[in-house]
Amino acid sequence: MIDIAKLTIAEARKKLDAKEFSAVDLAQAYLDEIKKKNKELNAYLEIFDDVLEQAKEVDARIAKGESYPLLGIPMAIKDVILIKGRRVSAASKILENYRATYDATVITKLKKQGAVFLGRTNMDEFAMGGSTENSAFGPTRNPHDTRRVSGGSSGGSVAAVASNMALGALGSDTGGSVREPASFCGIVGMKPTYGRVSRYGLIAMGSSLDCIGSIAKNTEDAKIIYDAIYGHDILDSTSIEDTTYAKPQIKKVIGVPWDLVNMEGVDVKVKENFKQSISKLENLGFKINDISIKNIDMALATYYIIMPAESSTNLSRFDGMRYGLHKDGKDLLEDYRLTKRAGFGKEVRRRILLGTYVLSSGYYDAYYGKAQIARSALKEEFAKAFKDVDIVATPTAPFVAWKIGEKSDPLSVYLADIFTITANMVGIPAISIPSGFSEVEGKKLPLGIQFMAPHGAEDLLFEVGKKFETVL
Repeated sequence: MIDIAKLTIAEARKKLDAKEFSAVDLAQAYLDEIKKKNKELNAYLEIFDDVLEQAKEVDARIAKGESYPLLGIPMAIKDVILIKGRRVSAASKILENYRATYDATVITKLKKQGAVFLGRTNMDEFAMGGSTENSAFGPTRNPHDTRRVSGGSSGGSVAAVASNMALGALGSDTGGSVREPASFCGIVGMKPTYGRVSRYGLIAMGSSLDCIGSIAKNTEDAKIIYDAIYGHDILDSTSIEDTTYAKPQIKKVIGVPWDLVNMEGVDVKVKENFKQSISKLENLGFKINDISIKNIDMALATYYIIMPAESSTNLSRFDGMRYGLHKDGKDLLEDYRLTKRAGFGKEVRRRILLGTYVLSSGYYDAYYGKAQIARSALKEEFAKAFKDVDIVATPTAPFVAWKIGEKSDPLSVYLADIFTITANMVGIPAISIPSGFSEVEGKKLPLGIQFMAPHGAEDLLFEVGKKFETVL
């Protein structure tokens, strides 16, 4: 009997190599758990029918003496990352039966290591949302309280790992889509430096913001996944070399923007938990500096101009002419109208309209142009901050996971990104680590702390994350 509730990637690697159990045994344990839980949680949109065949191939590789960190590790893949020959829908009706014609670079790397792909996971449609409520195939439920959201847009991948239906997962993060659900579900979610992990084969939402991130039970496992997928890729023009950024000198100083943390709208229990977390970091030997990052108050508004603009451009290709859903009208224009009306959900249509508006003639300079200026100013402010501190720490989310259907106003959902979007705006790496619980209506709901590091300093995030986990 495999105790998957306590199993980590690092431990599974040792046990597989020692032949304590086989890759088939391990895969079957997760398939059994999926069978028990997925109907209620809706974390997976599809379980692949060749999981045990994949595992048998892994056992043959292990028998030959092969050993890679992810060899035989059962993983969940967000339904926005292409796996050749398999369906990938971005949780949208417009791509419901589309099959990928090539592998994303991250998938190529995972296949080389021998990861076992369990299935594709639910998400907000085209990654537009922070709750997975915007999926065309129903919301994913939080394993800690099934009345509540799992977070988003990578809610399915996170819920799968949090409920022991996968040992690790891949998600995508455009404004917090890996970190926010990780906080809501009590696991680790990590977003790398922009360009550090190839975006080739990721269905694009915001091309200057998107990152593929790792989702795992602890920091060590998140690092194992990151180490397997990062690296320069000639197929991605935004991909960077390992030597692009110099390693920072370690000062053991953590900066906290208390003016942001203490702003209106952040739950009292979140603030209290964060203060306790900072005290724990002080006990670990870190110096805590109160910092102020100018222009950070403009980050959310800036993000919600740039992201919809890029999204509207990226989603213009989904017209039903070459692939995906198609509706016949009396002429080409009506074909487009009918197809997009039937294929895109409400939130996607909202962001396409907003993005098209801010890029339109007469408004481009007033909105999109100014947003890019504000973004550049924010990058400069973070660069200044990192001259004095190693890490910038904030809560991951301003409140706990909300009940499904509770936030009907889209603006209130957008505010959930207040702490996470800055890392995407400036391109720096960030990680969410579980920091405790808040009891709400008799349920213990997870909270998370976010650490942000300078460009290329992922190792610093992992180091601080591992130390913080020792005092939980």
